[in-house]
Amino acid sequence: MDTKSALIDRFGEDKVKELNSSLQEIGLLLIDLDSERRVQVLVTNGFSNYEMPVPEKLNTRRRAELYFCLPSYWDLNDKENQNATWVFDWILRIANYAKEKNTWIGSGHTFSAGSEGGSISGTMKQDHFILLDPVLLAEELVPLEREEEVLHFLAIVPIFSDEWDYKQGKGTLKLTRKLLAKGVTEKLDDFRTTVLKSKWRIW
Repeated sequence: MDTKSALIDRFGEDKVKELNSSLQEIGLLLIDLDSERRVQVLVTNGFSNYEMPVPEKLNTRRRAELYFCLPSYWDLNDKENQNATWVFDWILRIANYAKEKNTWIGSGHTFSAGSEGGSISGTMKQDHFILLDPVLLAEELVPLEREEEVLHFLAIVPIFSDEWDYKQGKGTLKLTRKLLAKGVTEKLDDFRTTVLKSKWRIW
C-alpha cells in the first residue's frame, strides 16, 4: 500500500488531497485536520520509496515521509502569502537532498534555511530547520506498517540560530526539552521567539 492510500485509510478520502501529480517521484499531500487540531499537514508522498542507508541500530527507520504542520488559517492557494510558497520548496528540497546525496536523515538532523544569515521568510524569522519525531501529531502520525517495513513521519521544525547553536553544543534531547517546556511543537508559528536566554552560552 502506498503512502496516499494508507493515509486515506487513516483519515478518510475527504481529508487527503493530492497537490501535485502522482507521476512525480516525490509528490505532496495535504491532510486537513482542522476539526481535531486546527492544523493542516503538508506531507511528502513517495519519499518513503527511498530506502535510506541508516546505521544498523536504526534499521527500522529506513523509510520516512516528511511533513510540515501548518496552521489551519494558512491559505496555500494564496501565492502572495510568503508562507504559502517556501513550505513547498523546503519540504522537497530536504527530501531530494537525502536522495541525491544517498544519505539518511532522521530526528535531530538540521539544515540551514536562510542565505547569509537571512530568515526563512519576511514573517518566519527562524533561519534553520530541525527534523523531529511527531509531538503535537504523535497520535495522528504514528508509524505506518507497510508490508514488512515501517514508515515513520518526520516533522520539519523551524528554529533560530541560537537554538541551533544550543543543539550543536548540548544535543537534540536538551533542545527538545526546552522547546516543549515553552509549548513549542512542530506546528509552524511565525510569531514565536527563541526559547533560550543568553545565559546558556556560559557553557
